[in-house]
This record gives sequence, structure tokens and C-alpha cells, in this order.
Amino acid sequence: MSSLTAEDIATPHKNSAIRSVLVVDDSRAQRRILCACLQRWGFAVREAESGIEALEICRDHPPDLVLSDWMMPGMDGLDFCREFRATPRDSYGYFILLTSKSGKEEIAHGLDAGADDFLTKPVNASELRARIAAGDRILRMEREVNEKNRLVKSTLDELQSLYDALDSDLIEAKKLQQSLVSDRYRDFGPADVSLLLRSSGHVGGDLVGFFPIGATRVGLYGIDVSGHGISSALMTARLAGYLSAVTPDQNLALRRMPDGSFVSKPPSETLAALNQLILNEMETEHYFTMLLADVDLASGKVIMAQAGHPYPAIQRANGQVEFIGDGGLPVGLIDGAEYRDFEVSMAPGDRLMIHSDGVVECAAPDATLLDDQGLAQILRELRQTRGMACLESLIWKLVEFAQTDDLADDVSAVLLEFKPSPIVG
Repeated sequence: MSSLTAEDIATPHKNSAIRSVLVVDDSRAQRRILCACLQRWGFAVREAESGIEALEICRDHPPDLVLSDWMMPGMDGLDFCREFRATPRDSYGYFILLTSKSGKEEIAHGLDAGADDFLTKPVNASELRARIAAGDRILRMEREVNEKNRLVKSTLDELQSLYDALDSDLIEAKKLQQSLVSDRYRDFGPADVSLLLRSSGHVGGDLVGFFPIGATRVGLYGIDVSGHGISSALMTARLAGYLSAVTPDQNLALRRMPDGSFVSKPPSETLAALNQLILNEMETEHYFTMLLADVDLASGKVIMAQAGHPYPAIQRANGQVEFIGDGGLPVGLIDGAEYRDFEVSMAPGDRLMIHSDGVVECAAPDATLLDDQGLAQILRELRQTRGMACLESLIWKLVEFAQTDDLADDVSAVLLEFKPSPIVG
């Protein structure tokens, strides 16, 4: 007979993980003894005389703890334990085997079957109480982990929802930013202008554009705002308004004449005005590099000013490539910064590329930069490719050089191409 005559223990604490117990034994007397003791201790107890019956109970009313005899007719305790472990449930169930076996090999078999602990028959009340307490600690830790995992999952779900909303907003922001360069190609008669704008993320800090200056002049610009992301993109949106092709009165590069027409200011003067505007009126940590060009389509003379932007590339009709400029300070860094105009003469068949540092600082897998020499080689290879096809081919060349479609920086360019002289037959 069992020695379950020890003093009763207190009702399970409200934080106890073990509240329901299933007792499985083909001996009715043994079940009654165990059940009576467990009920006195405050547990909700069910009983079964076989493994088959116990499995039905486990499916309908999953217990926190199972006390199962090892030796039973039909399905023994090991087989029942295996089936118990295979039964889906929301939380872990603690399983104690009751056995007269105490050999290491038998214990190993029990552990392999999924048992958590063992009690030697006849069962001692104090030992049973200790084993239940140990199981309760394990289940409480398991449920604490599950609760923390639930909170983590809930937090991750909230973050995913926020990310999805932000991603949707960024997709719309990208559309709006791309709309700043809605006119990607323009035929100005003697020359064509093509624009490239490719952000490394949803939105970026690059901006390119052009604006008419009278009948035979056109302004070109390339801008690269420091940093990446939303704040840089907002900066480009504001700068686009200062160089508007639609509302010349708001264009800082233009000056209205008494007759109502517009003429261009020297590019260096426009850069200086933008520098003071950024420092005096915008509360921002951003600065930007820029190249501004005033193109005379009739004569081929191009006047430019450079503010830290990469050196523009001139490709002559014979394919030769040269880089011009004097560097200059970025806009928005130093109060009173001065900028200098320089000019170049272009002939039929020549072309000018104003590009961001995302082109020349494109890196190969070994960290080698494309640099000016690499860009010159690409332009020579694309000598017969013109307009948007040339700019698209430039992207392919950069991807090939970097060996990845995910370029690390925004890439932008303005391509001005003077048309070849007509062949006189």
C-alpha cells in the first residue's frame, strides 16, 4: 500500500502553473489514494484506468500534470507518454512516471519516451509534493517564456504594421520625388537633354533638372543632398522649387527684366544665394553639392559653377573624354562662401554629363572605386549610344562593376548632347 499519509499541503498558489492533474493507473485502489491526496492539496483531479482512456481526456481537457503508472495492460506508460507528447496542445504538460523500476536503462527509456520525472512506487507523499513543486517551477518558467514570446510577437506585429504603413508612405513619397523630374527628355533643337534619377532606397537626396532661359538658352543642374532618406528627399523637394522650370519668378537662377522677359544670373551668383538661403532661413543640418550650368544652344558656350559636386565630363565628338571644374565648397556649410564661374565651348557631336558621386564612387566588391577614369571608359564604350539609352546603359555598367543591383548610393545624371553637324551630300 502507498504511504500517502503525510500532512496536507496548501492549496496551489494563484500563480501556480499546475492546477489540473490526470492520474492514470489500472489499479483503482492506487488511483483513489493518489486522487484523494491531490484533491486535499487543492488540485483539480481526473483519473483514467488505461492509456487509451487517458488520451481521450487529454484531448478534451489537457492536464497540467500527468501521473501515470508505467506497467499497464494494453498501452503501457511509455506508449501513453509518447502519444501524450504527440497530442497538440497550447502549453507544455509535465509528465511523471510511476514505477518500481529504478535501473539506469529503464530511466533512459522513460526519458526517451518524453517523461519529465519519475516516482518510485509505493509513492511517498513528501517526495510527490517535491516532484510536483519541481514541475510547477518548470511550467511557470515555460509559461513566462511563452508570455514574453507572445509580447514580443505582439510587438513585432505592431512594428510590422507600422513598417507596412511607413513602406506604403515611402512608396508614395518616391512617386512624388520622381515627379520632380517628370520630364526626363527634352529636344531643344540644337541639343537634347536627358535626365537620370535612381535612388538607392525608396527616396534619396539626389536631384537633377533643367529650365528654359529664353529661346536659345537652358539651365541645367545636378544636386546631391547630404545623407539619405526622408529628410534628404524633403530637402530636394524644397530645392526643386528654387530652380523651377514652371514658375520662373521663383527660380533663383533667373532675373526678370523690365520687359517681362527672364535672363540667367551667373551660376556662381545663384550658388552664393542658395548658400546664404540655406544658412539663414533653413534650420537643417543638411548641406548639398551642386553643379549649375547655363547653356547657350546657339553658340555652344556653357558657363558653369561647381559647389563640391563631381567634376562634369565632356565627351568630344571624337570620343575623347575630359573632366573640368575647380571643386568648390558645398552649399550650406560656410557662411559667405564664394563660387567661381568657368566655361567650356561645345561643338556639334559633343556631350556634357553632370553626375552625382554615386557614379564615380560606385565600388567594386574589392572596394575599388569607379572614379573618373572608369566613367571615362564607360562613356567611350557608349560613344554611339545616346539619350536615355545611354543613361540606362550607364546604370547597367555600374551594376556590372559593383556586381549587385543594390547600388550603395543614389545615382543621378544630366546628359546634354549637341547634335552632330548634318552631313552635306
